[in-house]
Amino acid sequence: MRRFAGHALLVITVGALAAGGVLYLAGAPRPAGAVWAVGTAVALLPAIWWVVSALRAGRMGVDAIAVLALAGSLATGEYLAGALIGVMLSGGRMLEEYALRRARSDLTALRQRAPRTARRYEDGHARLVDVEQVRPGDRILVPTGEMVPVDGRVRQGVAVLDQAALTGESLPVEHQAEDGVASGAVNVGPAFDMRATASAADSTYAGVVRLAQEAEAGSAPLVRLADRFAAWFLPATLLLAGAAWWISGEMVRAVAVLVVATPCPLLLAAPAAVASGLSRTARHGVVVKGGGALEALGAARTLILDKTGTLTLGHPRVVDVVAAPGWDAAEVLRLAAAVDQMSSHVLATAIVHAAHERGLVPPDPEDMREEPGTGTSALVEGRKVRVGKALAPRATEWETAQRARAALDDAITVWVSVDGRAAGVILLRDAVRPDASRTLRRLRAAGITRLVMLTGDRAEVAESVAGVLGIDRVLAEQTPAGKVKEVRAEAARAGTVMVGDGVNDAPALAAAGIGVAMGARGVAASAQAADVVLTADRLDRLADAMDIARRTRRIAVQSAGAGMALSLIAMAVATTGLLPPAAGALLQEGIDVAVILNALRALREGRGTRLPVDDSTEALLRRFELEHAELRPPLELIREAADRLSVRTPEENLADLRRVHAFLVDDLLPHEHAEEDRLYPAMARLLGDPEATTTMSRAHAEIDRLVRRLGRHLELAGDTGPAPGQLDDLRACLYGLHAVLTLHFAQEEEAYFSLAAGSTGA
Repeated sequence: MRRFAGHALLVITVGALAAGGVLYLAGAPRPAGAVWAVGTAVALLPAIWWVVSALRAGRMGVDAIAVLALAGSLATGEYLAGALIGVMLSGGRMLEEYALRRARSDLTALRQRAPRTARRYEDGHARLVDVEQVRPGDRILVPTGEMVPVDGRVRQGVAVLDQAALTGESLPVEHQAEDGVASGAVNVGPAFDMRATASAADSTYAGVVRLAQEAEAGSAPLVRLADRFAAWFLPATLLLAGAAWWISGEMVRAVAVLVVATPCPLLLAAPAAVASGLSRTARHGVVVKGGGALEALGAARTLILDKTGTLTLGHPRVVDVVAAPGWDAAEVLRLAAAVDQMSSHVLATAIVHAAHERGLVPPDPEDMREEPGTGTSALVEGRKVRVGKALAPRATEWETAQRARAALDDAITVWVSVDGRAAGVILLRDAVRPDASRTLRRLRAAGITRLVMLTGDRAEVAESVAGVLGIDRVLAEQTPAGKVKEVRAEAARAGTVMVGDGVNDAPALAAAGIGVAMGARGVAASAQAADVVLTADRLDRLADAMDIARRTRRIAVQSAGAGMALSLIAMAVATTGLLPPAAGALLQEGIDVAVILNALRALREGRGTRLPVDDSTEALLRRFELEHAELRPPLELIREAADRLSVRTPEENLADLRRVHAFLVDDLLPHEHAEEDRLYPAMARLLGDPEATTTMSRAHAEIDRLVRRLGRHLELAGDTGPAPGQLDDLRACLYGLHAVLTLHFAQEEEAYFSLAAGSTGA
């Protein structure tokens, strides 16, 4: 209805202006003036209503100037000026409404594409039901081209999903059996079955829609500033108009001043720019709950980050398997995975995943027993295997050494025993996100001057992560209450953003100037308390949002400032009588149109956002990232072979070395050479610098050199195995290879792979 009224007002005012113009050109000035007067009166009525509505809301808006300008035009007989003001007023309203509607289009699209139906299996047949009827545990069919209706897990096969609406990823993502899938993703592969894990109301997409609705409801400080601006601009305008009338004795000059002061460009610039910014952040997988949050995000100077799940991946990964004397690391991992494949513990999941990565097939366990707090045991191939805490009351020298190493590496230890005797230990650690370092550098470049880590984890673990990432201050071993206290202390010093991902972060997020929740799944409490939610589990989305927020604020202030400056200059000229009301109305219309169009620049990408990656380069990044995930587990073969050189026979060492060399030559070097030939030239073009990949190429050369050295050692070893005199150099060669490859993989993942929109964080 409101939109129809706006269209009607615009049609009437434009029609009156045009009809009057035709009459005037036809030699009938009096009828032309009468038609223009009608157009002016028609515009005056809604303008009065807008002023009354503002007064009822406790605001004095600059629409009051429009009312005075229209009334003054009628009083002085400046009907053409009045008709122009009427067109300007109705056109400005329509243009602003269009700008806001276009800027909010991405948020509106989120609501409109929400899943409404699901294909639930009933009596063995998939039947179409309302999505609200789906309950956790239901079996759902997702055909090709349809949307995942609720959160769930893939039952079998592979699900290929387009997750662009949720995460902004431009390429489809594959999900294996038992992988979690989010509602709102579109199936672009073959049909698959899934098991619902949440109802529609509790699923990811419903949460995103609720957040989008909250985002549209907010009002930014920049918008509210426009109302406060009227408190001094309106009296100043009236004073200048009165002075022009008093000095010249001509009321028409006062009307001319009022005309060029109507309407205020700030009222048009701020809402359009802020709504554009909200739309842009939604496009990048960030839902900002209103313009106020966007404005505060752009003004922040301190960033507080939780560690687990924010700076780190949030789940442990196996970093090493150390076999006890007489045991093999692969066998230790295989037996541990056999026991843990029936457990839901997060460490058990990591161990089973590591076994699958290494190509191990865990056997089925029997008589499994889980002892809370101590571990899990089962019969595996006739042997009693226990996985969990160490059993021995007094540690052996080997166990003491492994505990010391775990402490140095900040790793979690999971001990594996077979028939009551230690077989090995598995070391796990929560790895730093590959994109964390790059993102923090981007945030500093965007204006963040202070980075603080706030975590409940141990101080030594937090310090090691902070050292890698260049955090300014570390606050470790904090309780939820302690986090709130520290966040308030930081917020008292400067504009503060707090980032977290768990229920225990919710109080701190609420206490911060701006709370940011990581991910839309499984963090209902933190998302509820947060002002900003990253719908993708990627920290770099926050850097995108802050870039957008700062650019939005800059454009809004720039548009408003330029528009007001031009209006003030026009008002000064109008007081001299050099700018008649009709010409002033045309000039002000041009100013308002320019202001809105400039504000809509916030819809476009700015220079400060993530480096744009073309589709072909992104495909290369995704390809080599996946290859890294496949190659990383076998890297441990290199270090394990070095560890065993002194305790194995020459024949056993020869078998180890040949296995390592085969992996390096057949699998690893082809990967590195393909990167050198295809990925690095693409990255050099993307970064605009032919020397950008030089250090990475130097690492490739060193890897080639060490592999050739290992090959020469194998030639010298012949069929009898390496001689004692070769062992020291072999050990140095293998340890060097392992160190260079580990560092090189990490550098590529941070510097290159994190640029891909769909980076998996391998």
